[in-house]
Amino acid sequence: MSNILKELIQRYPQLSSIEEHLAKAYSILENSFYNGGTLFVCGNGGSASDAEHIVGELMKGFKLKREIDRDFKQKLEEKYGSSGKEMADKLQKGLRAISLISHPALLTAFSNDVDASLVYAQQLYVLGKKGDVFIGISTSGNSVNVRRCFEIASLTGIKTIAMTNSDGGICAKMADCPIRVPEKETFKAQELHLPIYHALCLMLEEHFYGEKS
Repeated sequence: MSNILKELIQRYPQLSSIEEHLAKAYSILENSFYNGGTLFVCGNGGSASDAEHIVGELMKGFKLKREIDRDFKQKLEEKYGSSGKEMADKLQKGLRAISLISHPALLTAFSNDVDASLVYAQQLYVLGKKGDVFIGISTSGNSVNVRRCFEIASLTGIKTIAMTNSDGGICAKMADCPIRVPEKETFKAQELHLPIYHALCLMLEEHFYGEKS
């Protein structure tokens, strides 16, 4: 087991009951990113903020410096001179991740013109493909717009992870990997979601960008 996961369990002993699910979620994510997959994430309210947070940790450096490839650095400098060198020094590698809450024009248009409960599913249907991963964050596990994504994913070969409260709801039942934190109240469940996805992001960063022995 990763030292990062061990430390998570030490800091939050109540998560020991779902340790196996956390390891499975990591494995799903690692395999997808290794094969060029994309992660899609969504939620509502505080969980929408968590979706954005996850993407932010994956698309840029979290704890490690993720320097871009030397060949691309050289191409930037050769073509754009000092400007290219500045870009080469500042750009970072990242893991492909998209927050489905981040397209306000599309979300408001689709909600107004078609059906608000399908705003996330519409994006996953258009953008997702077999081998990608979807994380649906819903403390109750019953958010309709999140559940619709699980339904789309089940027909398109997209692996799914549900982050919910202890009840899990419909989303946990549909997910390839349910992460049902041992709390019922919304805010308490959300307080456990954050260290979990931080740990997952740290593990992914360590695997893809850490020093290889």
